[in-house]
Amino acid sequence: QVQLVESGGGLVQPGGSLRLSCAASGSIFSIKHMGWYRQAPGKERELVAAITSDGSTNYADSAKGRFTISRDNAKNTVYLQMNSLKPEDTAVYYCNFVAGLWRTHYWGQGTQVTVSS
Repeated sequence: QVQLVESGGGLVQPGGSLRLSCAASGSIFSIKHMGWYRQAPGKERELVAAITSDGSTNYADSAKGRFTISRDNAKNTVYLQMNSLKPEDTAVYYCNFVAGLWRTHYWGQGTQVTVSS
């Protein structure tokens, strides 16, 4: 059974930084896409950043220039470095892997990021 375990969330002041990590455990093969989504209270879940198996990246406009997604294929881990955080970045952040022949989606349990003074 595949599990995605996230870490790195927390409370940070505006302008601060956080680094999220998401590691897969279990039998997971041929990971194609890795991504980070977020969901703020009362809002729909939205894509923050994604990275393909060849390292191509895609960012939401709100994340461009501030967030950096990276992956370690040997460790089946994806990271999200978040700098210059703003209160509007406050949300639960979820990692997502797309893997295998059938492009199965796996989700992490979510980690809370709160940006507040």
